[in-house]
Amino acid sequence: MENFRKNIGLYFGTFNPIHIGHLIIANHMVENSDLDEIWMVVTPHNPFKKKSSLLDNHHRLDMVYLATEGYDKIQPSDIEFNLPQPNYTINTLTHISEKHPNYKFNLIMGEDNLKSFHKWRNYEAILDDYNVYVYPRISEGVVENQFTEHLKIHRVAAPIVEISSTMVRNSIKNEKNIQPLLSSKVFDYIDKMNFYRK
Repeated sequence: MENFRKNIGLYFGTFNPIHIGHLIIANHMVENSDLDEIWMVVTPHNPFKKKSSLLDNHHRLDMVYLATEGYDKIQPSDIEFNLPQPNYTINTLTHISEKHPNYKFNLIMGEDNLKSFHKWRNYEAILDDYNVYVYPRISEGVVENQFTEHLKIHRVAAPIVEISSTMVRNSIKNEKNIQPLLSSKVFDYIDKMNFYRK
């Protein structure tokens, strides 16, 4: 067994915006597994896709910084910002492993993503070299048989949190109070910057 200094879970998302659901999952995963840290990897805007309501990369990263202050085991990451687009998870995993050879990296995903994991680019290569930690989600479809008992796939009985960034954005647009759904610093930042109002 190689000697790794830290066992790190990578939690990918657009975090548009990051909400308490993301924090509940990340904190539960790091406190109830053998992971030492969770890195919240902010996914950059794909230049090949229509922009829609996705905030600029640096604003979403700023909000992840604000939301994770005070969580020693949860760190923001902009590792994907400098990778060529469109980017695939396997490329990020390879890049980050080369950049930090002393760390062991793992992929974190919701069960909804596990159901479509067989469609991911080079998913076999991901499972050859990385462990996958799965948290429960309410979603349609079934997990493929090849993933149900896979030695590299670990299920963590995290709380099921049905809060979405889409719901947060729509509520702001419709002038609803969403304070309980965001950390106070993220709420203040969105309010000050006037985000998601239109």
